[in-house]
Amino acid sequence: MARAKLPRSPSEGKAGPGGAPAGASAPEEPHGLSPLLPTRGGGSVGSDVGQRLHVEDFSLDSSLSQVQVEFYVNENTFKERLKLFFIKNQRSSLRIRLFNFSLKLLTCLLYIVRVLLDDPALGIGCWGCPKQNYTFNESSSEINWAPILWVERKMALWAIQVIVAIISFLETMLLIYLSYKGNIWEQTFRVAFILEMINTLPFIITIFWPPLRNLFIPVFLNCWLAKHALENMINDFHRAILRTQSAMFNQVLILFCTLLCLVFTGTCGIQHLERAGDNLSLLTSFYFCIVTFSTVGYGDVTPKIWPSQLLVVIMICVALVVLPLQFEELVYLWMERQKSGGNYSRHRAQTEKHVILCVSSLKIDLLMDFLNEFYAHPRLQDYYVVILCPTEMDIQVRRVLQIPLWSQRVIYLQGSALKDQDLMRAKMDNGEACFILSSRNEVDRTAADHQTILRAWAVKDFAPNCPLYVQILKPENKFHVKFAEHVVCEEECKYAMLALSCICPATPTLITLLVHTSRGQEGQDSPEQWQRMYGRCSGNEVYHIRMGDSKFFREYEGKSFTYAAFHAHKKYGVCLIGLKREESKSILLNPGPRHTLAASDTCFYINITKEENSAFIFKQEEKQKKKGSAGQGLYEGSSRLPVHSIIASMGTVAMDLQNTECRPAQSGGGSKLALPTENGSGSRRPSIAPVLEVADSSTLLPCDLLSDQSEDEMTPSDEEGLSVAEYVKGYPPNSPYIGSSPTLCHLLPVKAPFCCLRLDKGCKHNSYEDAKAYGFKNKLIIVSAETAGNGLYNFIVPLRAYYRPRRELNPIVLLLDNKPDHHFLEAICCFPMVYYMEGSVDNLDSLLQCGIIYADNLVVVDKESTMSAEEDYMADAKTIVSVQTMFRLFPSLSITTELTHPSNMRFMQFRAKDSYSLALSRLEKRERENGSNLAFMFRLPFAAGRVFSISMLDTLLYQSFVKDYMIPITRLLLGLDTTPGSGYLCAMKVTEDDLWIRTYGRLFQKLCSSSAEIPIGIYRTECHVFSSEPHNLRAQSQVSVSMGDREDAREPKGPWGSRAGTGGGGGAHGRHAVGGDSAEPPLLRRKSLPWARRLSRKGAGHTGKAAAEWISQQRLSLYQRSERQELSELVKNRMKHLGLPTTGYEDVANLTASDVMNRVNLGYLQDEMNDHQNTLSYVLINPPPDTRLEPNDIVYLIRSDPLAHVASSSRSRKSSCGNKLASCSPETRDETQF
Repeated sequence: MARAKLPRSPSEGKAGPGGAPAGASAPEEPHGLSPLLPTRGGGSVGSDVGQRLHVEDFSLDSSLSQVQVEFYVNENTFKERLKLFFIKNQRSSLRIRLFNFSLKLLTCLLYIVRVLLDDPALGIGCWGCPKQNYTFNESSSEINWAPILWVERKMALWAIQVIVAIISFLETMLLIYLSYKGNIWEQTFRVAFILEMINTLPFIITIFWPPLRNLFIPVFLNCWLAKHALENMINDFHRAILRTQSAMFNQVLILFCTLLCLVFTGTCGIQHLERAGDNLSLLTSFYFCIVTFSTVGYGDVTPKIWPSQLLVVIMICVALVVLPLQFEELVYLWMERQKSGGNYSRHRAQTEKHVILCVSSLKIDLLMDFLNEFYAHPRLQDYYVVILCPTEMDIQVRRVLQIPLWSQRVIYLQGSALKDQDLMRAKMDNGEACFILSSRNEVDRTAADHQTILRAWAVKDFAPNCPLYVQILKPENKFHVKFAEHVVCEEECKYAMLALSCICPATPTLITLLVHTSRGQEGQDSPEQWQRMYGRCSGNEVYHIRMGDSKFFREYEGKSFTYAAFHAHKKYGVCLIGLKREESKSILLNPGPRHTLAASDTCFYINITKEENSAFIFKQEEKQKKKGSAGQGLYEGSSRLPVHSIIASMGTVAMDLQNTECRPAQSGGGSKLALPTENGSGSRRPSIAPVLEVADSSTLLPCDLLSDQSEDEMTPSDEEGLSVAEYVKGYPPNSPYIGSSPTLCHLLPVKAPFCCLRLDKGCKHNSYEDAKAYGFKNKLIIVSAETAGNGLYNFIVPLRAYYRPRRELNPIVLLLDNKPDHHFLEAICCFPMVYYMEGSVDNLDSLLQCGIIYADNLVVVDKESTMSAEEDYMADAKTIVSVQTMFRLFPSLSITTELTHPSNMRFMQFRAKDSYSLALSRLEKRERENGSNLAFMFRLPFAAGRVFSISMLDTLLYQSFVKDYMIPITRLLLGLDTTPGSGYLCAMKVTEDDLWIRTYGRLFQKLCSSSAEIPIGIYRTECHVFSSEPHNLRAQSQVSVSMGDREDAREPKGPWGSRAGTGGGGGAHGRHAVGGDSAEPPLLRRKSLPWARRLSRKGAGHTGKAAAEWISQQRLSLYQRSERQELSELVKNRMKHLGLPTTGYEDVANLTASDVMNRVNLGYLQDEMNDHQNTLSYVLINPPPDTRLEPNDIVYLIRSDPLAHVASSSRSRKSSCGNKLASCSPETRDETQF
């Protein structure tokens, strides 16, 4: 609508500022608007008349009221402009001070010229006066002051000095005027002003009074003014170039200038005063001052008159007061510099290579791990390491960095990564890499991650081209630093590694040995075979090389991956585990036999050293083998070649080939390591099928790799209460944090309600209140943690991955100190057989309620609240004692413990009288003295994989600087990442029926030919016997036990007993399981007291006095209640109190002889065996092909991806949540035993 016109005021009828009348047409109206307001265009004229008039009125009033305001008018005065030029502006002030400094140096130089040109012997007097000669008389005590008051000054020299004096005087007066602050006396009585007046006013006076032109003026005092000008000039210089002022440099400069001024003043003063005495030259006076100030005092030159002697006394007093103060300040600054570390030289940063280590607190263990691992690589020997830490250097760290090995290569800077000044000191922009480590000993690990994130952001902002290697503790914080080149999440790796240790024993030890740099020299001087072999195999690491450049793999171009892996291992002893295509960034572990190698592929292999450092020496048998005929098939007699040098050569083992065609499995199944059926004579040695150069679909089908899953789906067990068919395959719908890698898993068709996840409490869906009521078919896996963090999700995923056989899925129980939150329960409710319970690992009731007596594995995770202690190494005290108690209460349980400090692993399964552990302790110290990075590797708990510290994985981040593929390979092995076509880590147990294979090389061929699996190592358990008592006494005790065992304990022998008579490994010691200790032998635990009496009576008939005493002690111990019985009754009483059945624990408490040996063979019952019986478990990475297999060896395998070739075969075989897999399986179907 059109607005109504407003009545116009009389003022509106007047002409506008442009001279137009008020009633002018519309086009003239915009000319009256203020230029500050936008003009309005368009629209209805009738509707905007009132608004236009209002705008016009406002513009007229605004234009009349505008006032231009000038700001900072006080700085436009002449005085302020001079002050800005002479004082405030850094650059102009620096020029003024430099000019002033030059004037003072010029006056000192003119004084020296005047001294050199002046000769008192030619006459002394004022300007224009007659000259008088003067001769010094030593016998006279009177002083002629004329040589002191008057000097000879040339006219040109006088003119120059007058000009310089005038300029200096005017400059001084101008600065006094500009810096005047209301107190004239403060400016007048300054020392600099007084010296300036003494050196300039006399020259100005001589202009008007010529006779005074030869008057002596102490111009040499200008050296002190030059010193003052130099200090101010340095300050202005640092401000002008925006650099941090170096207090150390300034103090050294001040000290040097003070010494120089003292010497110059003394030299000139003594030389001038001695004009009335001995008339010393300038050089002689300088010599006298140096001798005097250095306290040498030869006495060959001395002042002759008292004024010069008084001057010497004054100068010495001034030096005694000034110089100590200067030195004290210098020493203080030097000590502070040592604490802060000073600066890293820019010249060194531009000419040498260096890396920066950023930490919040530096401990000696972390420092030595970094230095040992970083400098273990030959090409890093010339690198410098700059440590940037906000805290003061620790005493232990200071001592280590003073060692010549590190003092020349490691530089410690105290500073923060959040300050650009400190990053500039560390020359971050010139660094080759920056390692940012989190403080894992903090109670609040999230806060530690936040600090790490800010450091990473600050470094990326300051030096965007510097590669970042970041360590993060919590997985939910990982995506904040995804821009870094390499990121290691501690909790991700930790939980995945602990999860794999439940199905692949000693996985933490396997990974730790792989990511540590070693030459394999550890334990080579040990008398024990297992230590030499274990130490040698620990030197294996992962290396890479381009296939076209490799001597190991070049000959296998165009061949299948499995063929190349087997033959490279047989010929060179290297283990090919994966590769990367040139056009792809993804690494594939064991891509399978269908993958054909190309010259551009990058091969990843395990070996003692990389190929570039290897020499190739062909053995004689290799040459003979090449000369042999292609049809030669069998080597018989004692002269045949070693097995590993002839097995699986094409054309030499073409006998007894197994039919690997896909056909339905036989009833009961067959092992892929089963002995092949012999055709013809039974005297021939069984052979193994060759590994084909190129995969053939008729010999190896996808169903071979998927047979276990197919059987699980097609033929579920009738005894199972919950059919495995109710599980589906899919991706977990809820990820607890951003950045988790999606993994295909076994899932529930419908999410479980949160109430059903509670193990110890029933709900409306079920009434189960303990593990026994659930009726699990497989043993439990219990995880003890403080809180249900997001990292715990990575413990569940590897155990529920799609490639795990459904029949072998173990129930998982999370024993948590604190109640889990809603988000965590939402993430785990889709997984089958995952439960939680609130409780603590040090509470027996909690352990019993969560079903520990039905568990095979217990994982104790280090608690965050105990990581920080007053004494660093006491952080693990509670965990160690709790685990030690569980070893006593539940001897058949396999416990894997995480510790904060690796050095505390020596307290795991601690026994004070164990002399063998003491011997291993001495071996560890010896290896540490030899410079080993793996000195702790011979500790029995670590070798057996029973203990783990996350700090052992720090080397994974350090190795990534040289091997950028180590983090991806480790994540693939742990199941954290699942790349399509990449294999996974699993394990297989060697039984008595598999010993026909005999050697690891033949096993390698068998696995490659039958199931395309790549073995990478062996987990071996041996029985170790040693004695601290006389041999005959031990033998008598063994005889006594054997008699009792034959009479009253006739039990079937287990696998260990059947191989006791065979050689190799620990089998020679497996016949007798008990020593002669006074403690109760394990074989006697289920015997009655009457049986003990019969045993003692039978033994007394054929033993001597020593044996009688021993039997008497045994008889007394049998009448007493043993410690084991007390512990058993304690546990059973608690179970009865909680209403739990005790049948399961009674089976564990009353172990038979065969049960004891079976559990000993698996690495359990460490504490139950006496001091003469030990089991040793250790990891052999990539052992030699001729390594003999032992019963119960567990072989680590990299199995190819079952889904890698499903999509290429047929759509019916595609893996989905609802579809069933193919039912066909080859004869050599895999039955993995754990």
